[in-house]
Amino acid sequence: MARTRRPTIADIARAAGVSPTAVSFTLNGKPGVGAAAQERIRAAVEELGWRPHSAARSLGGRRTETVGLVVARPARTLGVEPFFAQLVSGLQARLSADRVALQLLVVEDTAAELEVYERWAAERRTDGVVLLDLEADDPRPATVERLGLPAVILGGDGTPGPVPAVFVDDHAAMTAVVRYLADLGHTRIGHVGGIAAYVHSARRVAALREVAAERGLTVTTQPTDYSQDQAAQATERLLDAGRAPTAIVFDSDVEALAGLSVLVGRGVRVPGDVSVVSFDDSDLARLVQPALTALSRDTFALGEQVATTLLTVLGEGRADDVITAPVPQLVRRASTGPAPEGP
Repeated sequence: MARTRRPTIADIARAAGVSPTAVSFTLNGKPGVGAAAQERIRAAVEELGWRPHSAARSLGGRRTETVGLVVARPARTLGVEPFFAQLVSGLQARLSADRVALQLLVVEDTAAELEVYERWAAERRTDGVVLLDLEADDPRPATVERLGLPAVILGGDGTPGPVPAVFVDDHAAMTAVVRYLADLGHTRIGHVGGIAAYVHSARRVAALREVAAERGLTVTTQPTDYSQDQAAQATERLLDAGRAPTAIVFDSDVEALAGLSVLVGRGVRVPGDVSVVSFDDSDLARLVQPALTALSRDTFALGEQVATTLLTVLGEGRADDVITAPVPQLVRRASTGPAPEGP
């Protein structure tokens, strides 16, 4: 059962008919709020069942003016991925407006990431953290909650958890892609995915299979670590299958470019023989020939939205449990066309 959203300082302010600043002053014992207003604020607190967030309490008012981002992915894949660069740019731009710095650390796995949070919390090295690439039964949200480390997740499955999340509906986005390809007559669809353990990867695969069952399609998924080499190898395996796909969906534009290179090298016409779709859209997708059909979103704005949510947690002690970001929209370009006739 989904939990009800925790009340925020803004909710208390609306209920009491005062400003959020007046609520903050009252809850922190600061002067400047009249007795009558304080009474209304306390009544609203009681009625709404508001409690101070453990993460906000633990910092005791001390601020480092730094937000942490720990990424457990191969560093070489991040260095060429436009999505990650745009996301970090959006995060830093919004944080910089409040004179908050972004501390980025790349580690080898989740265990190392958890060790970083333990150290940062013990040494009070950062005011809060952004969590990426949520996995099933992921230990990180509960860990940062236990440590009293304010956090925001980018991703998840859209259900409330111990940490606020900015949710992007990858399931809906993949559904739109596969239905589009089915409408073009494609019945054999390949998918070059990402890291299978990630929640967003699983949601994409689930959508792919659901539409396949709905439309009578044959689908094949090849997971990768998002690197160019693994994407190229996955494309080779799809082409060497008994009945090769007539359309391939790649989970990133870097993967799509690696796959396109394999297709061109084999003399496969795009889109005459195989249509290509990228799950991410960037200048790379638009500049390559043929230009890639892709799911387009403002990744910079997504980074800003995540940063704004974390700043809200730091300022008010809590944000909405789930903040829904816009679903990426399919942009049709020259890399997709009708399914070829015959084998």
